This record gives sequence, structure tokens and C-alpha cells, in this order.
Amino acid sequence: MVMTLKKMVLGVSVCMAAILTFSMAAEAKRARCFTTDDGYFSCNYRALDSDGTFRISAPGYPAYVLEVDGPGFAYGYVNLGRRNVPLPGQFVRSRDDGACWNNPQTNTKLCAW
Repeated sequence: MVMTLKKMVLGVSVCMAAILTFSMAAEAKRARCFTTDDGYFSCNYRALDSDGTFRISAPGYPAYVLEVDGPGFAYGYVNLGRRNVPLPGQFVRSRDDGACWNNPQTNTKLCAW
């Protein structure tokens, strides 16, 4: 009986930790964003996973997703209405500003502070 109660408490604790982690990752935060195409604008920043993948969005601007492929490297997508369009090339995290990602193939930049 005691062992079963311990297992139940452990199970509930693991579930609560998972729910807390998921709810924190899903929470959008106000940020200041920059893209080469759109310049500076106020946006919503949302972490999508523990690897660093994130989404930025704002009314009147396309939504961007940077999917982290490995430490310091990501691939991008832009949401144009009902479809996600892959951005060409690979993004590299800026050494000067960790909030920015540069794409040397297209000479573009995306930042979220």
C-alpha cells in the first residue's frame, strides 16, 4: 500500500511538471522584433520547444518560425495566410547579439528581444 501511494505521488508530480513546462513554453511574451524585410516592430514571442525553436507574430506582419536544427543553427518559415513557406538557406545565431539570427545565403536577419 505504501509503495503504491509513493508511485501515485511520483506520477502526479511528473504530470504536474510536464503541464507546467508545456504551459510555460506555450505562453507568448511581448517583444521587440526585427526582420530585414519588415524592420523593427512590436511582436509576440512564443517558445515552441526546449531546443530554442520559436515563433514571432504581430498584427499586420507575417509570422516567422525559426526551427532550431542544432546549437546555433536553424531553418526558417514564414506564414503567409494559410500556408507556411520555407525560407531559403540556413540561419546562424549571431555572435554579437544572441537574440538575432543571420542567414548568410540570403543576407537576411531576424531578431526578437
